[in-house]
Amino acid sequence: MATKFSKETYLYWYELMLLIRQFELKAEEKYKMEGKIRGFFHAYVGQEAIAAGCMTATKSEDAFITAYRDHGLALAKGISARSCMAELYGKATGCAKGKGGSMHFFGKKERFFGGHGIVGAQIGTGAGIAFAEKYKGTDAVCLTFFGDGAARQGMLHETFNLAMLWKLPVIFICENNNYAMGTSVERTSNVVDIYKLADAYEMPADSIDGMSPEAVHESISRAVKRAREGDGPTLIEIKTYRYKGHSISDPQKYRTKEEVEEYKQRDPIEQVLATILENNFATQEEIDAINKRVDAEVEESVKFAEESPWPDDSEVLKDIYVDENYPFIVD
Repeated sequence: MATKFSKETYLYWYELMLLIRQFELKAEEKYKMEGKIRGFFHAYVGQEAIAAGCMTATKSEDAFITAYRDHGLALAKGISARSCMAELYGKATGCAKGKGGSMHFFGKKERFFGGHGIVGAQIGTGAGIAFAEKYKGTDAVCLTFFGDGAARQGMLHETFNLAMLWKLPVIFICENNNYAMGTSVERTSNVVDIYKLADAYEMPADSIDGMSPEAVHESISRAVKRAREGDGPTLIEIKTYRYKGHSISDPQKYRTKEEVEEYKQRDPIEQVLATILENNFATQEEIDAINKRVDAEVEESVKFAEESPWPDDSEVLKDIYVDENYPFIVD
């Protein structure tokens, strides 16, 4: 069967999505079974095609910013599995020095500006990053990810207005996995097609299948081209599905097991693997080698995290923003 994308692209997608999936499953095991990871934990399992398609449609200089379901996008952007796992463990070698944990991954050189715990706050920050790129005269864009729950925040509307007014190079990406924290889109808004929110600002918008890296790549590519040419933002609603709960402790009583299994039949990793094998892009032996490489990388990340030191007590007040000359605080 003919494909629009190269062998190299499909193999890249497969390995990246598999790394995200295996990393998340291993981290969940360390959280639930061994208690090595604590605090909040929001898995990206099922949504890997979004990260894969976005990576092949962008350049390394382009910024990503997202909410607290951030492990997958951080790995895609190039933050090492070792650094990510160490952050989950709260170790000093983590990507946020062990201070951020699951919800606050960060990579300056990778242009990954974090997971954010305040719902919708990253929407405004993402537009601010795009403003900075336009101000500096670069052609970099900022991909700003948020969930369907955050689409109800006032921050979105204020940001959309200014982003269109100033034609900022920002791509707003709603990862619509149907349930926000646990309430369906249908129960939270009269507008169930989230991409239509762009109409109020005359912003171009698209709605695509988030279980397909091909569809994600094509839509993101169009939006990135528009942004680089100075024509401003795009809203892309990516319809996806998370196989796990909102967080690791979510009992998931708002959906049926049958619904989850139905979506698993469209698993993006299996779809990409089928395309690879049907087109003879790789032999089964080559696929097995990729699988072993990913397994080894994940196991090494656990070993690295467990052997890494805890942050020193002297770190507790570092990396906190303080303006010593702030004029409005006086004795």
